[in-house]
Amino acid sequence: MNSIKSRLIIMNFLQFAVWGSYLTCVGQFLGKVGLGDYISWFYIAQGIVSIFMPAIMGIIADKYVQPQRLLGLSHLLAGGFMLVAAYFGYEATQLAAQNADNASYIADIWPVFIPYVLSVAFYMPTIALSNTVAFGTLTRSGLDFVKAFPPIRTLGTVGFIASMWLVNSLSFGLSASAQQTYMQLVVCGVLGIVLGLYSFTLPECPLSQSDEKKSLAQRLGLDAFALFKSKTMAMFFIFSMLLGVSLQITNGFATPYIESFSAVSESWFAKNPTMLVSLSQISEALCILLTSFFLIRFGIKRVMLIAMFAWVLRFGLFGLGSTETILGIAALILSCIVYGVAFDFFNVSGAMFVQQEAPKSMQGSAQGLFMLMTNGIGASVGTYIAGKVVDHFCTWEAGHLVSRPEFANGWQSTWFIFAGYALVVALLFMILFRYKHDRSKISDMAH
Repeated sequence: MNSIKSRLIIMNFLQFAVWGSYLTCVGQFLGKVGLGDYISWFYIAQGIVSIFMPAIMGIIADKYVQPQRLLGLSHLLAGGFMLVAAYFGYEATQLAAQNADNASYIADIWPVFIPYVLSVAFYMPTIALSNTVAFGTLTRSGLDFVKAFPPIRTLGTVGFIASMWLVNSLSFGLSASAQQTYMQLVVCGVLGIVLGLYSFTLPECPLSQSDEKKSLAQRLGLDAFALFKSKTMAMFFIFSMLLGVSLQITNGFATPYIESFSAVSESWFAKNPTMLVSLSQISEALCILLTSFFLIRFGIKRVMLIAMFAWVLRFGLFGLGSTETILGIAALILSCIVYGVAFDFFNVSGAMFVQQEAPKSMQGSAQGLFMLMTNGIGASVGTYIAGKVVDHFCTWEAGHLVSRPEFANGWQSTWFIFAGYALVVALLFMILFRYKHDRSKISDMAH
């Protein structure tokens, strides 16, 4: 294999392994140390920093610090802050053990939350920075990044899955696996520092020599808001935000839900929720291969509708799922399988729509706006609302997030509410979003 490709594969593998070590299981740890009521805030923080940090780091990478060096510095800072969060997570664990008999005990959020937010603030821009490094390096090596990058990016998803399996399977000498302890933050921090150091060995990415002067609004991508003047684009971005509400809900609450069954059963699935949820990422990796076929055959609007109805199934099947029966387990597995369709079909078709419809002069800014509406505003608002819904129907008991006594099926109610929301968004999108499928345009982009 080409040595450049190999080095970029390692970079992408570690890039997403850092994220996968905690993203879907940090809620389990928070619940065990008396911070379960704050799960949504840890995911809201990720959405908020995604609004402005990538743009700021992008400006720096364009003019002041070579992208591969900025990638290294960012990962070193993110990894260091996550290790600080892990230290305070250890202290929170000790305090929780001392208050094990106090059912109303709630830990102080700030010692863990502040370094966690700082870590996430430096990590989120690295997703775009790693793409910049990969595209630039492949181009300077004489390779077609359109053909060479997808396999490299797929290994990133493999890294995400591998770290999920690692924290699910290893206990690091503790009584519980890393998915339930502060050790997941340690794994994240160590991987981040390793990647930070590795980034400095990557080929140099020269700074842009363009003399074109851009306003601050253009550098921050704010000029893309002019696209709202187009009714079609405005409708697209609004629905992107509405669907973005769904993106982080299962990341925050899927594993605590599945793990809650371990309080009443010895099911393997209940004790290994992170491993079960990793099926979602496996499905995501496989569904990427299907997007071009569906886009060419059905068009962007229909593919996005398929994604929206897949979100309905994602939540609805969770509501029907459990680890107690074969049918319940099958529902959970099917929910994880449809996640690939829900996530990939929406993100890929949305990105292609933006690339096709936005003027060439602001395509980069338009893609940034798409990410802001979905992973920034949409995901932040959605996680906040989801936290309120979960808190209304569920409560923490002995480290498990269970239905409140007054709601016999509290967990199921939460998932069905989320499914109902996704269904309403899908139906409104089907009625209000007007877009004619042009197979030739999509075919050119897909290839």
